[in-house]
Parts: sequence; C-alpha cells; structure tokens
Amino acid sequence: MEKIGFTYIVDDDPLYNFGTKKILEFTAFSEEVSYFLNGEDAFKDLSKRIQEGAPLPDIILLDINMPIMNGWEFLEQVSKTDLNHPIKIFMVSSSINQDEIDRANSYPLVAEYIVKPLTLEKVKALKSRILDQ
Repeated sequence: MEKIGFTYIVDDDPLYNFGTKKILEFTAFSEEVSYFLNGEDAFKDLSKRIQEGAPLPDIILLDINMPIMNGWEFLEQVSKTDLNHPIKIFMVSSSINQDEIDRANSYPLVAEYIVKPLTLEKVKALKSRILDQ
C-alpha cells in the first residue's frame, strides 16, 4: 500500500488545516481526508459511520486544544467506543509539556505525540512509519 486509506484531521485552526491539506496532498498521504474543527464534530461523524457501517478512518491527527470538545475529551469518547477497526491516533500539539506527552501516550489508541508544526519532512516520516508497520 502506497497510501493510507482514510484520515481525519481534527484541529480548530483553519490556517493549520489548509497547510496540512497541502502537505498531505503533496506527499500523497491518504486516499481520503476529512477535516473537523472540533472533537465533537469528528466524534459525531465517527459515530455515524459506525452506525451506518461506513469506512472508518485509519489515522486521526488530533489537536489537543479546541473549542466544544477538546482532544482529551475526544480520546475519552473514542476509548469507550467499540470501533471494530484499528485506528491510530496521533496527537498533534504545539505543547512540549512532558505531562501532556505522557498523558497522550497513556491512551492505547494514541500511536504517537507529534509537536507542531507538521512539516513536509515530519509527514513523510510519519507516512513511512505507518506504512512500514
């Protein structure tokens, strides 16, 4: 497989989302990408997909600090959900606080904590790590 099937980007910053979209397109990261400005919208979409038997994301790039439902609240909700599909969540934050990194890594669904900004090099390396597993 040369691309990841389906990716969620969950981040409230439209400028970050625009930049991420361009990087993902340039690296041919994923077959399909859905963008959400908060965890609640992402979780509602995920829940709807589960109910309908629609494809679930393989990868979620999840920001921590967002309005309505932040990344931690999203993780709590997803952790209580029967997914029946392997999803890898990558926490993406500008914070280098070790407590937040440790907290993120304490969730079994979290594959990795990535410090913003997402650069072309980081995305290429991430894609390589994911596809090599």
